[in-house]
Amino acid sequence: MDQSPFAEQVTDGVFGYVQPDGSWWINNCGFVAAGDHTVVIDTCSTERRTRALLAAAESAAGAPVTTVVNTHHHGDHTNGNYLATGATIVGHRKTREVMVATGINTYENSFTGNDWGHLELRPPEVLFDDRLTVHAGDVRLELIHPGHAAHTTNDVLVWLPERRVLFVGDLIFNGGSPFALMGSPAGWRRALDLVRELEPETIVPGHGPMCGPEAIDVVDGYLGFVQKLASYGKAAGLTPLQAAREADLGPYEALSEQERLPANLHRAYAELDGLEWGGAIDLGAALADMVTFNGAPIRCFS
Repeated sequence: MDQSPFAEQVTDGVFGYVQPDGSWWINNCGFVAAGDHTVVIDTCSTERRTRALLAAAESAAGAPVTTVVNTHHHGDHTNGNYLATGATIVGHRKTREVMVATGINTYENSFTGNDWGHLELRPPEVLFDDRLTVHAGDVRLELIHPGHAAHTTNDVLVWLPERRVLFVGDLIFNGGSPFALMGSPAGWRRALDLVRELEPETIVPGHGPMCGPEAIDVVDGYLGFVQKLASYGKAAGLTPLQAAREADLGPYEALSEQERLPANLHRAYAELDGLEWGGAIDLGAALADMVTFNGAPIRCFS
């Protein structure tokens, strides 16, 4: 199967940029042609992938990239920001705060195989807290923060109401296991209610093939499964890693990146202990359990 990224026109002037196979560090992006300029939604994890994205956007749209919108702070969506040299970077206030505080994270003890190239930190320069409207020619982009932690503390939906197209960031992993370590399973499920209320016809997920609203219930169901497993595991005196190893994934057996389960359970356990949605936990311990569950550092292909 061809694993090359491709730009697919969703509606007039609106493109999803899909990067197979959507696994670790291989995200989806998008762009909107605005006549004399182009608005890009997210960059990529590596120099090479971001250069390919920007070239594809300018070629398909026929105009330079002047605006980049980040859907959250994770490096697979922001590492390439610096390469959009003529563009303004737009994002949530917490996206900038986290990026400035932590810098570029490659988590070398947990992942292997990434071809990062040269990376420079460039957080968003135009910030918002709740909602912001961006106009790309005659296309209106509504940037929406759900108001609480979900996949992260700073997720942004990019909603094109007149086109019924939603760039949902990592609130949807289509075919992959959701990853709630830096957010909240409970908050994520509430954010999915917001996604449903928008009634999108086409969803560009953060990872995996473009889809429709049917993908919402799969993610919601998986997160509910994580919450139930956490309740069982804590009551049984199991660690998150032990609970993950004993788990019957049932309908979620076919999802890729199953090693995310113990990390998700670290977050779900913390919430059962009363931690606020998105509150600080020991990320290192959760990532170490993920690597142990996997049996080795996780192989990446970015």
